[in-house]
Amino acid sequence: MKSVSCFLPTNHFFANLKIPVSLFERHMKLERQKIIRSLHNWQQVRSWARLIREAEILWHDEQKELKRLGALELGQLIKEIPPAYRRRINLWLVKYSVGTRLV
Repeated sequence: MKSVSCFLPTNHFFANLKIPVSLFERHMKLERQKIIRSLHNWQQVRSWARLIREAEILWHDEQKELKRLGALELGQLIKEIPPAYRRRINLWLVKYSVGTRLV
């Protein structure tokens, strides 16, 4: 089985540690999956917040029909948001200066 040196500074205690390639590859694959999952979640949360912001803009419009449409859209969006995302969406809503907050 081949091994590869760790990517640590040479003065580090574990610098000469040999890790099996298959273990190293598995670790890198898991790290990559974690990063991709994190990015996906970030994109989902940001998208929900942007949709809420756009619906709220419509809701504050002067035209009666657009105002009604914005209120309906905002109500529907709030019902569809996954509970696990609510706290992080609220952070984006603060950044977007939106009055809506999720409970």
